[in-house]
Amino acid sequence: MTDTMPYRLHKSLGYHLSVAARLQERRLDEQLRTLGLTRTTWCILLAVGNEGLSQPSDIADFVGIDRTATSRALRAMEDDGLLARSSGTDDRRTRRVALTARGSRAIQTATPFARENAAIMAAQLDPGEEDELKRLLTKLRGDAGTPLKTL
Repeated sequence: MTDTMPYRLHKSLGYHLSVAARLQERRLDEQLRTLGLTRTTWCILLAVGNEGLSQPSDIADFVGIDRTATSRALRAMEDDGLLARSSGTDDRRTRRVALTARGSRAIQTATPFARENAAIMAAQLDPGEEDELKRLLTKLRGDAGTPLKTL
């Protein structure tokens, strides 16, 4: 049996998820842009500076982008003085990524933007709803450990 009811975009879960995500992303993008950062460069800075990741493949998995995009971003960030890349000691093909002083300052400067953005979103919710929303969104993702790029 075929459903003959019209599809109502504004009643769909996907629509509401997309709109909420775009609002959050736009607000953060505008603030990051004042520092010369994008969401991708911000996420890479967090991967290296806060998570201690140094391998491009680990950074790609953490951020949820493919390795080609990661390599391109790392090159640009190195040119901007945010990161330094070096060859591994045992295998010259291995690249290691490290934060520079400028990259550390960028994290310190942008972190209040990210916190403020998160607070704006959380303020819309009643106590306990933020944790419940995170739980439900994780459930919608399926395997919580699956990198975003593979979904």
